[in-house]
Amino acid sequence: MKFIFIVQGEGRGHCTQAIALQEILLKNEHEISAVLIGQSERREIPSFFIDKIQSKIIGFQSPNFVLDKQNKGLRIRKSFIANLFKAKNYITSLNIIDKVVKEHKPDVIINFYDLLGGLYSRLYKKKRAFKFITISHHFVFQHPDFELPKGHLLDKLLLNALSKITSSNSDLRLGLSFRPMKSIASRKLFIIPPLLRSEVRNLQPKDQNFILVYIVNDGYAEEIIAWHAKNTAIKLVCFWDRKEIEDCFSPHENLIFKQLNDIDFLEHLGTCSGYASTAGFESICEAMYLNKPVMLVPTDNHFEQLCNSIDAEKAGAGIRNDEFDISLLTNYLPNHNDQTLKFRNWANLAESKILDLILAKH
Repeated sequence: MKFIFIVQGEGRGHCTQAIALQEILLKNEHEISAVLIGQSERREIPSFFIDKIQSKIIGFQSPNFVLDKQNKGLRIRKSFIANLFKAKNYITSLNIIDKVVKEHKPDVIINFYDLLGGLYSRLYKKKRAFKFITISHHFVFQHPDFELPKGHLLDKLLLNALSKITSSNSDLRLGLSFRPMKSIASRKLFIIPPLLRSEVRNLQPKDQNFILVYIVNDGYAEEIIAWHAKNTAIKLVCFWDRKEIEDCFSPHENLIFKQLNDIDFLEHLGTCSGYASTAGFESICEAMYLNKPVMLVPTDNHFEQLCNSIDAEKAGAGIRNDEFDISLLTNYLPNHNDQTLKFRNWANLAESKILDLILAKH
């Protein structure tokens, strides 16, 4: 079968999922004829994605969030207004997607939670003969057994609306989950394990006595530097994407900030004692697979990450907190209840489950 991927390019999570699914499909002799990736002014296409994807990559402008002045949290209202002014650009993007689909005539389009990918399915699917499947952990939040945090009414409405648009007219919605949950065929909602790349599954974890930190928004760096100034004996290796600062920036001894490099990041994840991060789904799964206890600090005003942190804590990944107080993680490490075998057994089912769903006639 011939596939096209549409990837939401914000962060690394959807990119790594696309690479993992590519491995599965190519191994089973399917073809990925093109990969479309949503871009914004704030972030470039990750270099590891360009290196690993074995198909033609086509970029297009896609909606994105605006950050606050501290470069930490999200500004929802400002994001809406900013994206509204770019509506003409997004119409151009829809035309780019359609041109690629016309050229390659795929049997299946896989949308990794890109909003314009969902709009394309709604506007063009009746004119084009393809199966449309949307993949994201966001769909687990719509499962009746998932306990959303109390309050946050507006956040819940916005997240639900985003998921509906993104999966608009989808034949299947595949929800990536930390743990097994019952699928709901009547809602076209199927729960599957996380998609982890071979680089993660082949790592042999070790403990080299340091804490790994990943901050998707570099405004959290000052918080980490302030904490470490009082705890200089603890070694921290932090990954960020503040391009104007040189690689391996060290404000003081035992604290290093490295530019985000996927191979380097995975090597550090495999050898750290524990992992502190904003609560992105993918890196939590990677840490759980490698038996690395985590501390999750959801990005300010990022409801999805709040949900991730609560769900990951329930799944035994580690603890959550509102700020990067690394002391909480170091105190937690001796008491961590190892869930590695249970999680690996679930994650290793990903290939069989996703192939059964993608290739089935619905």
